[in-house]
Amino acid sequence: MPMTPKQRMLNAYRGLPSDRPAVAPELWYYYPAKLLGVDMIRFAREVPFHLALKTAFEAFQCEGWGVAFAAIPNPDVTVTSREVWVDDDTLETHHVTRTPRGDLTSASRISRDEPSWTLERPIKDLARDLPAWECAAFGGEPEAMDVRHLVQAWTEVGESYLLEAWLGVPFFDVYAGAREGGFETGVIDMLTPELTPLLEALRERYIDRIVRTARVICERTPLESLCIGCSWSCNSLLGPTLWRRWDKPVIAAVADEVHRHGRLLHVHVHGRCAETVADFAELGIDCVCPFERPPGGDVAGLEGLQRAARLLEGRTTMNGNVHTVETLIRGTPADVRREVDEILAAFAGNPRVIVGTGDQVGRETPAENLAAMVEAVKRVAATAAV
Repeated sequence: MPMTPKQRMLNAYRGLPSDRPAVAPELWYYYPAKLLGVDMIRFAREVPFHLALKTAFEAFQCEGWGVAFAAIPNPDVTVTSREVWVDDDTLETHHVTRTPRGDLTSASRISRDEPSWTLERPIKDLARDLPAWECAAFGGEPEAMDVRHLVQAWTEVGESYLLEAWLGVPFFDVYAGAREGGFETGVIDMLTPELTPLLEALRERYIDRIVRTARVICERTPLESLCIGCSWSCNSLLGPTLWRRWDKPVIAAVADEVHRHGRLLHVHVHGRCAETVADFAELGIDCVCPFERPPGGDVAGLEGLQRAARLLEGRTTMNGNVHTVETLIRGTPADVRREVDEILAAFAGNPRVIVGTGDQVGRETPAENLAAMVEAVKRVAATAAV
């Protein structure tokens, strides 16, 4: 009997052979919304994310991964929101977060064509706003988290794809994502010696929180894998030195806790990654994606893939590498098949590979290119079995 999509993904994460390699295009927001015929505002508000992914992966008869969320209750904090339609297609939301240590303001926009983006971040004056933000962001006890939604979503997805529990993002992204000025201000803060003790202490509290969250999920849910994402925490933006300084310890602590419970850890790293591939293996991360090709990434062609395979040392699974723009959007089915062949050749005989995409698949991607990606993996597997 053929394996299920979820079984193929789990085997790849564990380094076990399957009946064929998993092929998992990252059908995140755009393509599920396109298939369901809804705009981004309706998608965000009305469509259960895990079920939207189920629809998309089943439509292309492929493997995949997605995440489900569980919130930590914070009874000391209240948030009020006010919505304003900027135009017929754009909705702006203003938030006031009230904490025992002060109030914070923030704002975001979402349009019918694009997922939400940030307009105003809560930490403007560090001395005034950081205590309130920490109360809002790190308050509450992970042990009080209600995990029933995670279990329900996992049950509803079944064997259609690998649903993971979302843990959040590394420390830099958590902090800089809340800091007015975003990435640039976050880097300046982390390069300012006077702020180092403050930020180191804040990171240690974040490590305690994310590890405790992982522990609760492992102890109270059947989900096999947990996921850490990223915004700016990658070689392309933060660089390997700051990543190792501020974010690698977070991932190491989570990996230790997750593995202590016999679960798996998946880390999503945008952009360039070649300089830290060996770090992924050292940390024992079970799967990393998406190993992007140039110009956004630096894992290029057969040689780049072979180097990544060597550095991963059979300890970490590679997921990704089909170019989402140059190949899937602008290319032809023949271009797609060429990149799939390179991925499978570089990892020949190595079960730690998932043929995926270099990040999210755009809505303008021709369906025939996605179909070619899936069919190419199945064709190679069928040929090998003859």
